[in-house]
Amino acid sequence: MNKNLIHNQLFELISAYFKEIIREPGVLFWGIAFPILMSLGLGIAFTKKPDIVRNVAVIASSQSVSRMSDSSDKIISFLQNHAEKTETAGSTSETYKIVIPDAKLGNTTFLFQLTTWQNAMDLLKRGNLGIILDEKNGQVQYHFDPMNPDAQLTYLKLTELFGEKGRQSNLIKETNVEPLTVSGTRYIDFLVPGLIAMGIMMSCMWGLSYGIIDKRSKKLLRRMVATPMRKSYFLIALITVRVGMNFVESSLLFVFAALVFNITIQGNIAALIIIFLAGNIAFAGIAIFISSHTGNTEIGNGLINVVVLPMMVLSGIFFSYHNFPDWSIPFIKLMPLTMLADGIRSIFIEGAGFAQNTVPTIILLAIGVFFFTTGLKLFKWH
Repeated sequence: MNKNLIHNQLFELISAYFKEIIREPGVLFWGIAFPILMSLGLGIAFTKKPDIVRNVAVIASSQSVSRMSDSSDKIISFLQNHAEKTETAGSTSETYKIVIPDAKLGNTTFLFQLTTWQNAMDLLKRGNLGIILDEKNGQVQYHFDPMNPDAQLTYLKLTELFGEKGRQSNLIKETNVEPLTVSGTRYIDFLVPGLIAMGIMMSCMWGLSYGIIDKRSKKLLRRMVATPMRKSYFLIALITVRVGMNFVESSLLFVFAALVFNITIQGNIAALIIIFLAGNIAFAGIAIFISSHTGNTEIGNGLINVVVLPMMVLSGIFFSYHNFPDWSIPFIKLMPLTMLADGIRSIFIEGAGFAQNTVPTIILLAIGVFFFTTGLKLFKWH
């Protein structure tokens, strides 16, 4: 055979297969867009900033959940003498700022928030801070999880700060470390509720949305047109089964975490069930809307990931979303997965109930009803 013909055939085959690959939205998304978006989201959250901000709670009240604590007179006097009083978004309590300059490693900014023990514990459980300070018998008490490396680093920097300036002002001389062993302060306590919320989203988006699109692409839905079945009944049946599966999966995850890591639910279980159902309805509605008109699995794959990926990265499942820039926090809180994860987490580790989760539950239900109604109107069998 002519060598030129062989080379031409090889070139045409390579060209044809290359065009086949680049025309697939799924390949473009997973091979190009997905790594870029992941690097962007995680890079913004964890890339070293000019100033590393570390939030510290200072107990300014004698009331404590588990014990009585002296008011932190020496710490507050130290802050009044050496720190700058400032204001932080979303906080009504007094806040003081101290900046430790470092040309090589970057500046460290400490924000000391004067608050109660209960509020400090809530902030710690949400991942908004890593260490709590108070004073007892003339000693500065450091409360933090010894398994948290970021809290350990904050402790070392604070002891250096207090050691140097405290001796100069004769305010702070003695310190003591009290490891936090309160339930809900560990990373696993933060992670499991987030995993439950993410499991609901992934199950609805892939189990419902992709399942419907796949049936439509295989012409299986076309056969149902001749039946007297209503579209709403078909979709509600799919949602009901999916919600049941999500309940089983989430229950198994909780049982495993309870047995292995001794995780408990500190809040109202009825409120947990309600927000759990609201989250299922919200993501089921979104899934129906996405799959209502799509018959190509590759396009459906891309649409699902456009919804899933941003929330999986931004909504505080694996780490606190407060790592992102302050301007982005209000937008992140509006995401359905963020509301669901925060609601479940507040019940698990903060002892929340109906009152604290009324608003996010109503919003999740409204999202589900809106997208389900819209998707039902747009839904086609083929």
